[in-house]
Amino acid sequence: MSVRRADTLGGRAAVVGIGATEFSKDSGRSELTLAAEAVRAALDDAGLAPSDVDGLVTFTMDTSPEIAVAQATGIGELSFFSRVHYGGGAACATVQQAALAVATGVAEVVVCYRAFNERSGRRFGSGVQHREPSAEGTALGWNLPPGLLTPASWVAMAAQRYLHTYGLTPEAFGHVAVTGRRYAAANPAAYFHGRPITLADHAASRPIVEPLRLLDCCQETDGGQALVVTTAERARDLRRPPALITAAAQGAGRAQEQMTSYYRDDFYPSDLAGLPEMGVVARQLWRTSGLAPADIDVAILYDHFTPFVLMQLEEFGFCAPGEAPAFVADAALPLNTHGGQLGEAYLHGMNGIAEAVRQVRGSAVNQVPDVAHVLVTAGTGVPTSGLVLGRDGA
Repeated sequence: MSVRRADTLGGRAAVVGIGATEFSKDSGRSELTLAAEAVRAALDDAGLAPSDVDGLVTFTMDTSPEIAVAQATGIGELSFFSRVHYGGGAACATVQQAALAVATGVAEVVVCYRAFNERSGRRFGSGVQHREPSAEGTALGWNLPPGLLTPASWVAMAAQRYLHTYGLTPEAFGHVAVTGRRYAAANPAAYFHGRPITLADHAASRPIVEPLRLLDCCQETDGGQALVVTTAERARDLRRPPALITAAAQGAGRAQEQMTSYYRDDFYPSDLAGLPEMGVVARQLWRTSGLAPADIDVAILYDHFTPFVLMQLEEFGFCAPGEAPAFVADAALPLNTHGGQLGEAYLHGMNGIAEAVRQVRGSAVNQVPDVAHVLVTAGTGVPTSGLVLGRDGA
């Protein structure tokens, strides 16, 4: 896909299987075991065997190599294997890579996976502990000495600017947290099943980094999630209704950094109050799909921190800049119907793609009626990605 014109990938591939482990705070098993369990579950959901798979895609951060997962699950020869960088920004791009492979005949069935012990093992929320010398590390070096050591501290800078720019208070973020937890409360797979919150709970939660509070921050989770992708033609003969990949995109903005893009206001008038990289993804998804915000029935937006959900709504054109808090409060669009990473689990966005598939199939716990198109996004503040999944024939 080009940032200047539509591509021809849309409608040529579909997600046909989804599988996950339980979501917990202490899995008690290795990350490779989690990956293998999720892959097997996704293949079973699709009605396919390991021998049908000839491609695997994951994140650069994943500790389970493709050949190890292939051996652990009984997958044989591979003609395609790929990894996508930038943490949670890779989620939707794994599906894009798989779709590109099957649409061009490089592979026939590709499984995307992500598995980690992010709560009982390495906790991303603990911040930068050690980095090998790299250009990325040099960029972070401008911000680490002043004390910006954790993802929450990096996001807090943008969150504070957003509030200042639009004359808002931190309650603006609370609507996102309350919405996610409301859906999670009805989802038996969610860690916070049966535990909704109120705006008062959000405001009373302990401060993390001003203006963020505990309930503005996603969970830390152990678990695995896998997705099976094949051609649209083959998908129609499989066990479940396919979720067609209507459009897929990646995006990085000018002067892009990882989580600390504080110095690019010469390029973007919105400076810290927006997410230009997600704007790149939005323009590409709308251009390729031919859809508009009014055509989206459900949005699954990456919610590692509540402020970035608001900015995403604005970048995609669901509302004007500064209007997202009221948009969420009015429940103008079903949002993160699985509970999101705030309420269900933090699986680097892969569980959000699975929820989008369920909504298209009509099998979600919090099912929205007559879903034709679902928007899904990946991690924000980093080079990122997005998908529009659709019902076959929609």
